[in-house]
Amino acid sequence: MKALITQLVKRTMLRKKKAGRGRHAEYSAYEIAMGFRELKITVLRTGQDIVLIIVGIFSAAFGLESFLLPTNFIDGGATGISLLISELTGMPLYYLLILINIPFVLMGFKTVGQQFAIKTGLAILGLALCVAFVHFPAVTHDKLLVAVFGGFFLGAGIGLAVRGGSVIDGTEVLAIFLSRKLGTTIGDIIIGINILVFSAAAYFIDVETALYAMITYLSASKTLDFIIEGIEEYTSVTIISSHSDQIREMIINKMGRGVTLYNGKSGFGKSGETRNVDIVFTVITRLELNKLKTELIKIDPNAFIVMSSVKDTKGGMIKKRRLKH
Repeated sequence: MKALITQLVKRTMLRKKKAGRGRHAEYSAYEIAMGFRELKITVLRTGQDIVLIIVGIFSAAFGLESFLLPTNFIDGGATGISLLISELTGMPLYYLLILINIPFVLMGFKTVGQQFAIKTGLAILGLALCVAFVHFPAVTHDKLLVAVFGGFFLGAGIGLAVRGGSVIDGTEVLAIFLSRKLGTTIGDIIIGINILVFSAAAYFIDVETALYAMITYLSASKTLDFIIEGIEEYTSVTIISSHSDQIREMIINKMGRGVTLYNGKSGFGKSGETRNVDIVFTVITRLELNKLKTELIKIDPNAFIVMSSVKDTKGGMIKKRRLKH
């Protein structure tokens, strides 16, 4: 078994790095160990991505079949376009999900990469097959509940697919592509696309359906943000104070978080006087922000503090320790 794994490592991870050595190249034990580590990480991450995408597909299909389709509701983005065309023409939704998203998959190949395009194509195909062959019962016909929970499950499905390295709604791919061409933000383009979708729904169906579609979209987008960013919101804090040593000790000992110190110069006064100062940088969760401010006031009420939102973090002491209150 060990010999088989060693050969697999040599033929996959090591061959890519040592292509010039020849077919029967010899590798050190260290190289084989590092290659095995990379192979293990790749397999685990690929398996995790597959699970996330599959769960996302079933979540989105549940939102469509159990909420939106029975009440003829629509959503924003490429899925909303597919639902709108299906409502107006009677074409099968699973067919339209593939057809509408094909251009977005090609754009994803050009703008993001081959691996992303392959994952996205398979995810969209999986959603179409799930809608075609897996049938979920209708949960409710209450319009408000349909709009809210239909958007919730659809947004959760899209978010899980994004966490798995793909998308099952190509609107964001189009937004990335157009933002590079037009020089606008991705958010502005997504809003513009959805305005067109909702306007078409109001014109071809009725205004009430368009209004409920907006609620569905808002529910889906908020759920999508929650799935991608998580329940914890992080804040980076930069502190400039003459009491940097005390602040550093407070963050480590009382907050239980790591800090980074870097040297800087502060400028002040009309003459532009400068002095050397140690700048303290840390990342905390939103729940700890109030405690940090309180402790900073105790040490230096005049400390200059800059805070900014952080989407996510990796490593360090953010996720390894429980909050201290």
